[in-house]
Amino acid sequence: MYKRRRFLAFATVGAVICTAGFTPSVSQAASGGDEVEKGSYAETHGLTADDVKNINALNERALTLGQPGKPPAELSPSAGAPSRTPDFVDDRETPPAEPLDRMPDAYRAYGGRATTVVNNYIRKWQQVYSHRDGKKQQMTEEQREKLSYGCVGVTWVNSGPYPTNKLAFASFDENKYKNDLQNTSPRPGETRAEFEGRIAKDSFDEAKGFKRARDVASLMNKALANAHDEGTYIANLKTELTNSNDALLHEDTRSNFYSALRNTPSFKERDGGNHDPSKMKAVIYSKHFWSGQDQRSSSDKRKYGDPEAFRPDRGTGLVDMSKDRNIPRSPANPGESWVNFDYGWFGAQTEADADKTVWTHGDHYHAPNSNLGPMHVHESKFRKWSAGYADFDRGTYVITFIPKNWNTAPAEVKQGWP
Repeated sequence: MYKRRRFLAFATVGAVICTAGFTPSVSQAASGGDEVEKGSYAETHGLTADDVKNINALNERALTLGQPGKPPAELSPSAGAPSRTPDFVDDRETPPAEPLDRMPDAYRAYGGRATTVVNNYIRKWQQVYSHRDGKKQQMTEEQREKLSYGCVGVTWVNSGPYPTNKLAFASFDENKYKNDLQNTSPRPGETRAEFEGRIAKDSFDEAKGFKRARDVASLMNKALANAHDEGTYIANLKTELTNSNDALLHEDTRSNFYSALRNTPSFKERDGGNHDPSKMKAVIYSKHFWSGQDQRSSSDKRKYGDPEAFRPDRGTGLVDMSKDRNIPRSPANPGESWVNFDYGWFGAQTEADADKTVWTHGDHYHAPNSNLGPMHVHESKFRKWSAGYADFDRGTYVITFIPKNWNTAPAEVKQGWP
């Protein structure tokens, strides 16, 4: 059945989700034969500034609801005074249940992306991604409620607990950044702040960041095997890191890297790991977001990006996400309105070629009886996913843990549905 809610008093705009700014034009670029968006998420998906405001507010609510120990009405720390708004209306609806034995219809595929309505994604999820101990599961009402939040909902329903983003990896080319600053000039009409922000964004390599996360997840999964307590897992992990001469070996034992498993809620649950590392596996999702989130920094950095923010450690590739407050890009021109982030789910796919991997994400929250309309789910090839939008200048690849008996990614993920 449909569940409809309206929270007239809920207030927050500069929060979290998966749609982008509202600008007059969208540029297109070719990458490996696939067209990829380089402009705003909002215009690409036909969203108004009011749509973006509601989307950001609803995803802030999702973030709050997903954090253990927080009451539903409590705002996330990221919802500071500048981001709150009194006109928020929750017209989101929970998609109805789908029969377990109903097969999905074909996706609509174009330019490196396949798209379908959320109801059809539920059918595919039940057939392909839902398996627990080899048995298909019907998506529960609670899971459909999570899914209804949009891009973050797709990752949320697959990861179990709300994504925490603490174990994030990226790749930044310091030499390229310094060389381009010294040997190139701003484009016509481009301010110095725009120039520096663009050069910093172009110095990140998402393919290398993804590869780094995959390599680390592989080491973690080797360490999890046959480790029936956390001490054994940590000892195994240090052995794997030593054998591969990995800089993560020298992380403090209290760091996010070594504490990630114990801080995963499903590790403590009876139907999850139940404190047995061998029952867990490391998987990956991605988050795109804006760098200029420090409200104390210059307005130019909030508009055009902060070149120093969210750079990975040069040795480990780890990104310190503690200052990520899910604050969107500030408008530089009248009428602009940007979304604060976009989530893409990867899981545990085994496809070696990054360009052939598939990233699942959504366009906006599910509101079929509003002007926004029903939620759509996308399956994007890596180049399409990593291209991002003008709303985001950072892309991280994050490791989390889920029970090993969850499927969430078959050995081969086909784009769309054959």
